[in-house]
Amino acid sequence: METVIERCAGLDVHKDTVVACVRVPAPGGGRHQVVETFGTTTTALLALRDWLAAHAVTTVGMESTGVYWKPIYYVLEDDFRCWLLNARHLRNVPGRKTDVADAAWIAQLVEHGLVRPSFVPPKPIRELRHLTRYRKAQIEERTRESQRLDKVLQDAGIKLSSVASDLLGVSGRAMLRALVEGSHDPTVLAELARGTLRNKLPALREALRGRFSAHHRLLVSAILAKLEFLDGLIGELSAEIERVIAPFAPAVALLRTIPGVDHRTAEAVIAEIGVDMRRFGAAGRLASWAGMCPGNNDSAGKHGCGTTRKGSKWLRTHLTQAAKAASRTKRTYLAAQYARLRGRRGTAKATIAVAHSILVAAYHMLDRNQPYHDLGPDYFRARHSREHHLRRLMRQIEALGYKVSVEQEAA
Repeated sequence: METVIERCAGLDVHKDTVVACVRVPAPGGGRHQVVETFGTTTTALLALRDWLAAHAVTTVGMESTGVYWKPIYYVLEDDFRCWLLNARHLRNVPGRKTDVADAAWIAQLVEHGLVRPSFVPPKPIRELRHLTRYRKAQIEERTRESQRLDKVLQDAGIKLSSVASDLLGVSGRAMLRALVEGSHDPTVLAELARGTLRNKLPALREALRGRFSAHHRLLVSAILAKLEFLDGLIGELSAEIERVIAPFAPAVALLRTIPGVDHRTAEAVIAEIGVDMRRFGAAGRLASWAGMCPGNNDSAGKHGCGTTRKGSKWLRTHLTQAAKAASRTKRTYLAAQYARLRGRRGTAKATIAVAHSILVAAYHMLDRNQPYHDLGPDYFRARHSREHHLRRLMRQIEALGYKVSVEQEAA
């Protein structure tokens, strides 16, 4: 096979060791291969870097093994062209499984250009990604903790969540603190209600009459303390994210023009895909990388289920949330797309289709530095002829068991 990269290396990465295989031109023609094993401490990785430089390596390929590739990639990225490779693209012949064989196989694939590198964002985006992902994890933990709180209250016979729309609002927190401090009188607890919740005082008195014992007090006190800690932590993370994302503020403003995309979602999208769309080259490649487009499953003229491929679960979560929010907007293209697909394909597929549209729009907006342009709620109707729309409506009526005859109104 043709040699595409003359001086390359393949790394078989593990937690404590890295097996490196270098392939360079041999003095008498052909290829020369050298294999060496290094540790994964910073000192050992610096020695790996010097060893690769001594062989004048230009491109280094490594498998994306958990998180163990990260320190190696970060040490080498400033001196070499580093390729992070998808493990699914590196499968070797069965029966040839050793660390040395894996490193040599990776080096050969890189040498002949048989693999493509995965997307690794630049350093500023990586820092932003760490912050947004950790904040998302803490928000989810806060949600789980609030659900635990309601379960404890249900166990105690306290039905506060059945009356108050927000269990952790100002009124709810005041009642919970009073319960923890030892106040069990439903009338006294109900008087702590604020705002419109005071219109439900009789229902509150009934809901607050329960069997709140000492162990309930301990659990509720611990949960409230953890919720306060999580609220503070989420606030600190949000402030740090605002500082880190400041250079990308114009991109955030652009993405916020998409229906359903709020400030937090825009921050997360930029943290996952960056702002330089040249890394992907096309909107379709970005959607494929993110796992937000149907897969291909055709064989012998038969079309199988084209489920979406695996992608970034963080990006998928934020796009799905944005799609659900966009589906509830009024007179927008995304809401019309959701309504059009939900009846035929179901809610889940319609949501993913809208999320795909949001991602494609984000690609073009960041690539062209232009705000979102909505196609309008009548886009799909205007795309087809008037006769096509009429026939579709007639088929829908006939499916209900009616006969339809249509007569055009005189001009």
